[in-house]
Amino acid sequence: MEIGAAVASLDPDVPAATPEEATAKLQIDSLIFDHRDADGAFAGAAGSGAFRVTSWEAAGRATLAVLAANEEFREGRPFVDSIEITTGRAARERLVDLELNKADLTEIAPQDARRAAEQGVRISASQPDELLALVFVGGNAKADAVTKAASQANEQARRASAEPAMGQALSLAIDRVAIVNFILQKTGEAAGGLLPQWSSGTAFLFPAAAPSAGDLEHAKELWKQIAPSGALVLGYDSADPLEQSVAERIVVNAKEAGMSVRAQPIPGAGAQKSRGAAGQAPRVDMELVRWRMTSPLPGVTLKDFLTRIYSEFLASFGAAAFPEIASPEDIYKQQRVVLSTYRVVPLVWLPQVYGLSARVRDWKAPGPGENWPLADVWLDTETPTLTPTGVQ
Repeated sequence: MEIGAAVASLDPDVPAATPEEATAKLQIDSLIFDHRDADGAFAGAAGSGAFRVTSWEAAGRATLAVLAANEEFREGRPFVDSIEITTGRAARERLVDLELNKADLTEIAPQDARRAAEQGVRISASQPDELLALVFVGGNAKADAVTKAASQANEQARRASAEPAMGQALSLAIDRVAIVNFILQKTGEAAGGLLPQWSSGTAFLFPAAAPSAGDLEHAKELWKQIAPSGALVLGYDSADPLEQSVAERIVVNAKEAGMSVRAQPIPGAGAQKSRGAAGQAPRVDMELVRWRMTSPLPGVTLKDFLTRIYSEFLASFGAAAFPEIASPEDIYKQQRVVLSTYRVVPLVWLPQVYGLSARVRDWKAPGPGENWPLADVWLDTETPTLTPTGVQ
């Protein structure tokens, strides 16, 4: 079985440097280790899992890892004899590999899913479990005051105090429906809350419709009250085409509401970055982030997302405010409190999209906290003819 991936070169003995590399290491570790310990770390000897590493070759950004089935695996031998994982492949290269039967499984960017399906690629998508959101970068005014002129520090402090009004104005102006329909080609869902409907059951209570004329007028009024000097700077991952497209769309939406926003690429920004690393990036007022759910439980995901934003939330509300098992009413109230600060502005929910060859059987797109089920799939030796869409 051959797999194409988007991540950079990986050394199995070196910690991952980027979120993409961390994802690849997680998938491989889940295959070669027997279990996880109480802290969630992989435990047991390498090779005690469903597969063992037989070869690992790195050349520049590309890595070829070969895993062989573990005959002694306690849950039974995998169906496939071996797996070849090739990393460092661009999105277009991965699709070509799939079309030429050089790969059996590959990741596909959500915005490319519809086009790939129209070209006959067999598509498998998870439930929407990755949040693309806009987060205001707070807490830098004090640091700026130490190294900058007093007037600049005062401006930063003033912007921080106006942050809720800025966030509300942007939330009113951003056309989430257009982002889903045109940028994502209808692969995804507009997000008004911090949890998807399938997990929380309360997402419908947070509006995510296209902005009305009244919304734009309200945004203009808020912006006039704030009257910030200069444009707000929106940072996005320079290596993420989706974030770039969304950032550019937000700039257009803001202009339509009389607001001044400038998009700023941030080299080396991580898709799962936390607020703690923001000080090392170019100065921005807000950033686009992509956070994938780590659990289907709404309480766990909500606490995880808020920890990524800033720890003050947990200190203010208390850990007891985020039980792993909570009623829909509790989940709704917690989200409402957080969203009322406008520190975070949810935009869209993204699924994890995969392209499969026609011979892959028993594949199930993994959900939050799950890994690729490669130990359970098998390959059909007689390849059937797919329908034009090939959508699962």
